Amino acid sequence: MAVTKQQKVAVAVAGGEALKKRNEELERELRESQEREEQMKSELFRTWDRLRVAEEAEERLCSQLGELEAEAVDQARSYHARIVSLMDQLARAQQLLHQASVPIPRS
Repeated sequence: MAVTKQQKVAVAVAGGEALKKRNEELERELRESQEREEQMKSELFRTWDRLRVAEEAEERLCSQLGELEAEAVDQARSYHARIVSLMDQLARAQQLLHQASVPIPRS
């Protein structure tokens, strides 16, 4: 059975149409892939910006925490010095009362 010229042309046309259709599908898939890539890039940049903001906030918080810690240490030292001073005053007062033979009331 011999293949006619018309049959060959029909096969070639059908093959061409199939190739054209496949090419269109590939172009559509490429566009969709490029759109997804752009969306992912946008999301990456947004995430990158959020990370930068978070890192800057962390640095500010660490700095503030350091300042608060230094202030707390200063206050603790001041309170300790005040307590030592009051204890010394109390000890001297008790000593004076003892020397003067004044009874010290106990609670």
